[in-house]
Amino acid sequence: MDKTDERLIAALRHNARASLSELAGRLGLSRTTVRTRIERLQQSGRILGFTVVMKEDTLRDPVRGLMMIGIEGRGTERVVRQLYGLSAVRAVHSTNGRWDLIVELGTETLEALDAALGTIRRIDGVSTSETSLLLATRKAT
Repeated sequence: MDKTDERLIAALRHNARASLSELAGRLGLSRTTVRTRIERLQQSGRILGFTVVMKEDTLRDPVRGLMMIGIEGRGTERVVRQLYGLSAVRAVHSTNGRWDLIVELGTETLEALDAALGTIRRIDGVSTSETSLLLATRKAT
C-alpha cells in the first residue's frame, strides 16, 4: 500500500459513497486508476467492505465511556465471559501495559452507566479499574 492508496482510503472514509469521478478529481487520478486501486484493495483484504453510519446509531448511546480494568490472577477469560453478558458493554479489548482489558460502554443515562460500572467492579477477579467518559467523537471508522 502506497501513499496514493492511503489518500484513497482517507477519501473513502470521509465519504464511501463518493463516485469514481469525485474520488479521481480529489486525488488527481483517472477514474480507471481509482477503480483499479479500489478493486485491488478489496482483493487484497485491505478493504473489507463499506458501511453506512446512521444518525440513530450515534444516538443509541448518549452516555459512553471506556473502562480500563486490571485483573488479578488468571481470571481474564472468566471476567470477559461475564462482561459479554452485560447490556451496557459494547466491546471488550485485551491490551498490554497497566490494564488487562479496555471495555467500551454505552448507556442511556449517567445513572445507568454508574450501575454498569458498579456491576463490573463487583465481578470476581476485577482488582482495579479506571473509567473515562467519552465527551465527543471527532472521527469514527
